[in-house]
Amino acid sequence: MSSYDVIVIGSGPGGYVCAIRCAQLGLKTACVEGRETLGGTCLNIGCIPSKALLHATELLHEAHENFAKMGLMGDAPSVDWDKMQAYKRDTIGQNTKGIEFLFKKNKVDWIKGWASIPEPGRVKVGDEVHEARHIVIASGSEVSTLKGVELDGDVVVDSEGALSLPRIPEKLVVIGAGVIGLELGSVYSRLGTDVTVVEYLDAITPGMDAEVQKQFQKILAKQGLKFVLGAAVQGVEVADGKARVAYRVRDDSGATLEADTVLVATGRRPYTDGLGLEALGVKVTERGQIATDGHWATNIDGIHAIGDCIAGPMLAHKAEDEGMAVAEVLAGKHGHVNYGVIPAVIYTHPEVASVGATEEQLKQDGRAYKAGKFSFMGNGRAKANFAADGFVKILADQETDRILGAHIVGPMAGDLIHEICVAMEFGAAAQDLALTCHAHPTYSEAVREAALACGDGAIHA
Repeated sequence: MSSYDVIVIGSGPGGYVCAIRCAQLGLKTACVEGRETLGGTCLNIGCIPSKALLHATELLHEAHENFAKMGLMGDAPSVDWDKMQAYKRDTIGQNTKGIEFLFKKNKVDWIKGWASIPEPGRVKVGDEVHEARHIVIASGSEVSTLKGVELDGDVVVDSEGALSLPRIPEKLVVIGAGVIGLELGSVYSRLGTDVTVVEYLDAITPGMDAEVQKQFQKILAKQGLKFVLGAAVQGVEVADGKARVAYRVRDDSGATLEADTVLVATGRRPYTDGLGLEALGVKVTERGQIATDGHWATNIDGIHAIGDCIAGPMLAHKAEDEGMAVAEVLAGKHGHVNYGVIPAVIYTHPEVASVGATEEQLKQDGRAYKAGKFSFMGNGRAKANFAADGFVKILADQETDRILGAHIVGPMAGDLIHEICVAMEFGAAAQDLALTCHAHPTYSEAVREAALACGDGAIHA
């Protein structure tokens, strides 16, 4: 029986980061992973492969739509789907092998197999039992299916299936207008697929700033995506390799959509199967999340949990932050995560990014605020790069000018948002951003202009 200070269950972004940080802090650490490769859902069948396909198809779009405008003449490229899939697999391989290298470098043992916890302080993998002073559950999440819709992995698929379709479909119906549905819908739309997104709510990207929702939907519609909002999917029938999606709208009228492929992108739920939590007496919430305290500890001594299997946004970087923080706690230090400054990004083109409060949340809380907004139409770099759709909006306290939130639709939004994250982490005012010199010409100047708009006004508006 091997013995460790810490055993981490799961090697996704939360788990592998936690394991590495524990080892760096002097704790003898092992990580249990049942996949053939490390990295969890994110690196294997989620974030990384989807970004590879988004990148490839964005370049395809540029070649077809903008190259000739810049004097780049010649035949537009065609798509070799098998080669694009090979590129995606190579991208996955480079990243998962990188985690394996980091484990070896930091002396983290990879225990291969699926874990269960027969009792506190012990982790069983296969026929072997390992002892640990601390156990960290980082088991992640799985696809949440829709009642009445059966995934067959062929015509009706989840996000994993959509990443590896044997061929590019002529018609695709996406159920769910969240991050996954819109990203993968964008991929196939650029590849020539007729894409229709069906959403139960009356707006896309539920929970985001309302102004962002409206502008973003207009941009995606201009790119060719179709939307059916306020529609409850009743079921999906498959016959002869085709699907028929039945739905009802608010006035209770029914309709159907036909498609070659249906992507069910209705969210994810915590994955804790096989761990033995019920027998251990580990408390879970009504939503199936593992209940934890402010230090990520469960109600059972010696067992902690992080990432998608606990409360909070199901984001890889949120799990990473928790992984580092719980490692600090286990090493006797102070671990901290600022949940008010966790950015969210949608990697379409243009990208969408947000951090902090939305206008709707501030109004609901009765918070006096001011909004500074700047359109990318006023940004020289964006206009030169055919990327002038969208805007930057910064929300600041009416009296103190302290930044309360920010929302960006535009080029490189996922990178631009972090300037505002750092500012919020330090409690900065909008004026602090406005007085900071920004290089010209850059997209980041739009952030400064939005900060200026919180005061006496933007320069280029």
